[in-house]
Amino acid sequence: MLPRRFALQSLFALSAASLVGRANAAQSCEAFTATTQKATTPDEALEFLKTGNDRFLAGTMRNCDMLKQVKDTANQQSPFAVVVGCIDSRVPPELIFDQRLGDIFAARIAGNFVNEDILGSLEFATQLAGAKLVVVLGHTECGAIKGAADNAKLGNLTALLENIRPSLDKLNYKGVVSSKNKDLVQKLAAQNVEDAVMNVTQNSPLIKNLVAQGKVKVVGAMHDISSGKVTWFS
Repeated sequence: MLPRRFALQSLFALSAASLVGRANAAQSCEAFTATTQKATTPDEALEFLKTGNDRFLAGTMRNCDMLKQVKDTANQQSPFAVVVGCIDSRVPPELIFDQRLGDIFAARIAGNFVNEDILGSLEFATQLAGAKLVVVLGHTECGAIKGAADNAKLGNLTALLENIRPSLDKLNYKGVVSSKNKDLVQKLAAQNVEDAVMNVTQNSPLIKNLVAQGKVKVVGAMHDISSGKVTWFS
């Protein structure tokens, strides 16, 4: 029988090697597999996105063979995270987090709010497809946020903006409520993200259970379109 100390050292070494392997997979051009996805923790998934944004900011993004990624993910996808973001053309999550084909799910809607349809997508991504992290990503200078502040009326956009109005009411802003008020727009964007994060766990028993088991983490973040930096909510 192996000495207990030796057994523990061996176990630690294997665990460390597994962690290094997942980190290498996340930073290289290798596609995420079901094996690496399963072994990835929610905290590791979050770190992958943080380091990806660091690469984006430093101008050291990976130069991967896209066609090889197409072939590698043709028969299976194993994303480690799902990002709820705005449709704004300046905030593509795959780029600002320097991720490859098959790494992350992206659910995009003007105003990055979470309704029943988005919740269904998040449940698919986590419960069925195995993603370990849910990110609600807002951004500065958001047109939908400005539209909600101005109570804009335009076709079907009117109904869409109603999903953001509760955050404006909750904010209870004391100053001028207008899209021209940059302080209001920034605070409303942040409030909208916080409310969306809360919405995910409050209105999805499936995801709430995964969070309780430590299998999934739900976080909010804000992307600054003037710098490219993503700031994470605590």
